[in-house]
Amino acid sequence: MKVWIIVIVLAALIGIGGWLFYSRQNSHKAGYETISSSQAKGMMDSGQALTIVDVREPDEYAGGHIQGAINIPLGTIGNGGEKQLTDKQATILVYCRSGNRSRQAAEKLVSLGYDHIYDFGGVNTWTDGLTTE
Repeated sequence: MKVWIIVIVLAALIGIGGWLFYSRQNSHKAGYETISSSQAKGMMDSGQALTIVDVREPDEYAGGHIQGAINIPLGTIGNGGEKQLTDKQATILVYCRSGNRSRQAAEKLVSLGYDHIYDFGGVNTWTDGLTTE
């Protein structure tokens, strides 16, 4: 009986480890990294050079955005909007309202040759406040 419990636990651990490895590999294959809002905040606070991109529509951006973010709506990426991002080697953090548009934006930016893209989802999970300035 104890042997079966050990076998089941080991199989579960191997399965979980494989899933975690697969998840990380697929995130890297996508060409961008999905991070949490707290990881994004840490990057912002670190002083490293980066660009924060809000991919929501202009009226959503005007209603409140993360301080220092520029607005490049998702629909304009691939149609010239990304030209505001002149350095394809720059670190770029993208976000939207809930995470769907930011994922699409990250994929588009990678396909356009941008190398250091971090998607941290949406302002729905952002806890550090928004600005309208």
